[in-house]
Amino acid sequence: MAPHFLSLLLACLLVSSAVAQSPVHFPQSAYLPPGAVGSHQLLRGGPLRGYFQPVQIRVPDGAAVSLVIQQQFTDPAPHATTAGMLIGQVYRAKVTGIPGRPGEEVFPTIEVINRLHPPKGYEARFPIPIELTTEELLFALQGRFVTRVIYLENPSDAFPMQENPKRQRYFEVHQEDDPLQVADRLGRPMAILRMGSRQPNTRGPSDQFVFGSPPLLLFPDEYTQPAGPVTPQQQGRSVPRLPFDGPLAPQLATPREAVRR
Repeated sequence: MAPHFLSLLLACLLVSSAVAQSPVHFPQSAYLPPGAVGSHQLLRGGPLRGYFQPVQIRVPDGAAVSLVIQQQFTDPAPHATTAGMLIGQVYRAKVTGIPGRPGEEVFPTIEVINRLHPPKGYEARFPIPIELTTEELLFALQGRFVTRVIYLENPSDAFPMQENPKRQRYFEVHQEDDPLQVADRLGRPMAILRMGSRQPNTRGPSDQFVFGSPPLLLFPDEYTQPAGPVTPQQQGRSVPRLPFDGPLAPQLATPREAVRR
């Protein structure tokens, strides 16, 4: 764990002068109950309420991920699944096939707290990526709690290096730091992943366990490909989108940064 902490310390020293005057978008804490941060975002207004923000959940090779529709987990999707999630709601996922831990399951939650603004018809091609590592899944199986905040980095402070689009770069924050506050200083927080050892009861997932099973839009693979034109059929079936006339500039990049504790 020490190398992660040293890397974070170095990064903080390098960017501290650049982010000291950064605006605060999220005065809340990542340790509030799930849904509290997103609900506060909706109170601020803007084109957030009712928008299904595409989110792509990626798991290690050999693992599979399921989401909840009408209080039932979907069929496991190997490696990754993409779905539209409402901002301010909390979604429960299930990860199976964890490397080295056959038969064991982890049930993370995802809270979307902001949205991207891609061209109409391209919504599914600009999802918020949430990558679960084998290390994090094993932490959860050991009873440890993992909080990961995915953020859209500030272009003026981006690291001058080529990114691997299939890997999400992340770093760990110190025990005394709030990952949401750190992400807010470095860019624009987009989603919060929380993962621990909580399991549903033997009778299946309860309404409380799945947070009321909020509406969810699952995307077929052909709607999530990064290249190629959008067909008329895809255009007609694009994610519902509200008019955007607010002061924020359109965000066409995909978040590839995350902070973890």
